[in-house]
Amino acid sequence: MEQLTVKTKSTSYTVHIGEEVYDLFATEYKDLLKNADKVGVFADETAAFYHFEKLENALKAVGIDFELHILPPGEESKTPTSFMSCHSFLLQHNFTRQSVLIAFGGGACGDVTGFVAATFMRGIAFLQCPTTILAHDSAVGGKTAINMPEGKNMVGSFHQPAGVLFQPDLFTTLPEREVRSGMAELIKHAMISDADWTESLLLNSDFPNFSAEALTTELLKGIRVKANIVEQDEFEQGIRKFLNFGHTLGHAVEAYFGFGKVSHGECVMIGMAYSFLLSESYGDISPELTKRFIRFADVAGYPIQAILEVEFDALLHYLKKDKKVTSGDLVFVLLYNLGNPFTQKVSEKHCEEAYYELIARIKEEVLYDSKRSKGSDNRK
Repeated sequence: MEQLTVKTKSTSYTVHIGEEVYDLFATEYKDLLKNADKVGVFADETAAFYHFEKLENALKAVGIDFELHILPPGEESKTPTSFMSCHSFLLQHNFTRQSVLIAFGGGACGDVTGFVAATFMRGIAFLQCPTTILAHDSAVGGKTAINMPEGKNMVGSFHQPAGVLFQPDLFTTLPEREVRSGMAELIKHAMISDADWTESLLLNSDFPNFSAEALTTELLKGIRVKANIVEQDEFEQGIRKFLNFGHTLGHAVEAYFGFGKVSHGECVMIGMAYSFLLSESYGDISPELTKRFIRFADVAGYPIQAILEVEFDALLHYLKKDKKVTSGDLVFVLLYNLGNPFTQKVSEKHCEEAYYELIARIKEEVLYDSKRSKGSDNRK
């Protein structure tokens, strides 16, 4: 079993990755669970259908009784209505400040469970038991939130988990779209931290479908990047903003299409292509690298063409709701070069020009160059 510790000014906790990770309920997390007057499990509907028996058996083996609340699948769980129904569930089942929650599902399940834990009776403990690759990013760092019609993750709080328990064999039932979504966050971690690691991913013909062993190794790298940043900036006052690389436009695209229609990671991949293009102006990213990334995303199966018929004005409303907006100025995480991120104010005019340039690049690299094969050459 692999593990690493996340240390912040407010607390510390461990991220565990391994096939027997739920055995830790009987050891490392026994006191937390045994001392709780109530244990609640918030489980994503899809994750529960495939895998809940594993969590249930592990809890029962330690003699832990629990109340189960099934959440709608994916982003459907991150609505104000779902959030309030979670609170009603806890009140109806007599949960208190001495209770503990367990999130069993993907990033959305972890987000809403964490936000409920942060706000129920002003805060209770919770464990993250992620079931998706995407959650290697969202389960670590203590960001919790729900979506609003006006934008993604607009209402939330910082609330660190008591622990994060990854069981990688749960990933075997993930549809390919969810694998792509999670791997987008992995390559984001590489791009903001390590040029050599980024190159190894861009050149890997298996991306995004790694073996279980390779995936565990890569996820640990990604979690370590996030943990190092969170330790230095728990509440996103400085460098933690770098973790939003690709997310400013990505969240706008996600909100435009409707949460869950195009996956989070697929939208972030589009957002990273846009940030690459802006980085040509403000950093030292070459047009060739931007084009290469667009081809890489296409070959890996990301629907980067989704924005071709979307006007910039349709996204601007959502861009202005981004949490990095400062005094009305749009702010993006960009790259000086691979591994070296920074934040940059960008005018609306420049944002619009860059957006339509991105569309032109996508058409050129994906649609119009029929001579370019979709094989390994596109990764070089």
